[in-house]
Amino acid sequence: MIDNIRRQGYDRYLQACFNFTDLVLVNLLFWITILICPEIKNSGDIRQLWLLVSVSYLPVIIWSAGDPHRWRAIVMDRVVRDSLITVGIHALFFLSLIAFLGLKGITLKGYLIFYALMTVCLPSWWLISRWFVKHRRRRGYNFTRVVIVGTNATSLRLMLELEVDPGYGYHIEGFFDDSCSPEFRGKGKYLGSLDDLERYVKEKKIKQIYYTLIAPDSSSLARVMKIADSAMCEFFFVPRVPHFFGRSFELRTIGQMPVLANRRNPLKSRFNSAVKRTFDIAFSSVVLCFYPLVYIPVAIAIKLTSPGPVYFKQKRTGYRGESFECLKFRTMHVNNAADSVQATEHDPRKTRFGDFLRRSSIDELPQFINVFKGDMSIVGPRPHMLKHTQDYSKLIEQYMARHTVRPGITGWAQVNGYRGPTDELWKMEKRVEYDVWYIENWTLLLDLKIIARTVVNAIQGEKNAY
Repeated sequence: MIDNIRRQGYDRYLQACFNFTDLVLVNLLFWITILICPEIKNSGDIRQLWLLVSVSYLPVIIWSAGDPHRWRAIVMDRVVRDSLITVGIHALFFLSLIAFLGLKGITLKGYLIFYALMTVCLPSWWLISRWFVKHRRRRGYNFTRVVIVGTNATSLRLMLELEVDPGYGYHIEGFFDDSCSPEFRGKGKYLGSLDDLERYVKEKKIKQIYYTLIAPDSSSLARVMKIADSAMCEFFFVPRVPHFFGRSFELRTIGQMPVLANRRNPLKSRFNSAVKRTFDIAFSSVVLCFYPLVYIPVAIAIKLTSPGPVYFKQKRTGYRGESFECLKFRTMHVNNAADSVQATEHDPRKTRFGDFLRRSSIDELPQFINVFKGDMSIVGPRPHMLKHTQDYSKLIEQYMARHTVRPGITGWAQVNGYRGPTDELWKMEKRVEYDVWYIENWTLLLDLKIIARTVVNAIQGEKNAY
């Protein structure tokens, strides 16, 4: 019993431990900055500046009382994002306090070095520390005990989500329900009726209760909430949502009534959309500056190996279902089936040089012109030929949802292995699933992660690139 309590973890101490270590790291980086910029040390305001470095971290501690430290479902993209927000919050308060108090002694060079160090070191420390926490949880430590009220399809879906990554550290004790089917009892985790819930929660020191019942009245809901309050554990209401409903929602209100909007799309925000478009223009501009270095030898090789144009131009489905002319280096002999038949591994239509262009992904480089023009984005769902859109939109429910953002040169589906021919329906279904996930969970950091993985995959060689 004592061993289980120890293994259950010290969540209440983790946040304080992380905050303290963060504060120590920030102070250490400040003194490293002083070593790099000794003129700061000669300032008469050095002690006040040192004090403000620590004081400016207090707003961060207040802000980080939420997501960054407490959520058990640690996602590394979110960790990096939150750590960078932390740097921004500290910079805002530190500089504001210096300006308000009229302190001197730290130069622009000192500012830049200090926050450059923070931008590198703080996210690195957060990634290492959260990885360590997930590693410990996978070994059976720092877990939280969970019970689920309800024995239905929603309960089973919830259990699968909680157990999908052992690094989350959820230990599902079992299920409580007044009416449980015989087949559910056979799964071995049925613990009893609601009459048994309160005693079990208190005896086993349950930390979280998830309620999945949909009752004709609210009596059972109120009863379980009262038990959670009495046992001082967290209570979560899990709505029964059809499986085909989107996995991300926006909570809105109509008067006093909460409603869930299907499929959250961060890129509907003008700010997010502007950030993504600005990044696309900047990235594609840099690539296009060096584009002639690739275009000239590739164009010569294409002309020498087969008759026809350098570029292959194809109508594809783009943003909001509008068609656009997608550019690629031509990799095949000119043929009449190019707009209806996908390339295969040993496709006789491919030229020998074209096969090299496909396997190295160099054939996609002209699409940076599409990005600069605004037809495409660096990252997004891959654009499909018009025939595919016409066919698959009738077979896959969420197919057209992937067109609510600009198509991309690379995408979340591609870096997760769903690239190449879609000769079986399930392959396109998985591609659409990953595309929709990307749309619902977009961040600039996610785009950078996808770009990095695309580069790594291109260097290693894509087995489905043909």
